[in-house]
Amino acid sequence: MRVRYADTDADQVVYYGTYLTYFEVVRVEWLRALGYPITRILEQGIVLPVVEARIRYLRPARLDDLLTVRATLAAVGPASFSFDYEIEREDGLLLVTGSTRLAVCERDTARACSMPAWLRELFAALPDTVED
Repeated sequence: MRVRYADTDADQVVYYGTYLTYFEVVRVEWLRALGYPITRILEQGIVLPVVEARIRYLRPARLDDLLTVRATLAAVGPASFSFDYEIEREDGLLLVTGSTRLAVCERDTARACSMPAWLRELFAALPDTVED
């Protein structure tokens, strides 16, 4: 993905919170590639809130940089799952690493629930790593 002006601060450096958006973009596309866009997951009565996020900033990304955002499914538990992320600049320089953990919750109550079999099977369907 290309760094947009709206992603940056006054110095044209990517604003630190924007990396969480980049993580979400690749994670949502990963689910879409498995045939489950977020709308389909919601139709199943499930929401997937992020309950933990970590970011390590190694080097800044700047306006107009072309970035590769890589997500790897790191763990699947009984009621949550996690991804690890790497963001590289087009020259291969590693800029950011991070992780998120998402809970599996009932849409109507927002209470944590056991991971449905269809979701567990979904995670086993394709390779773990995707890029955007």
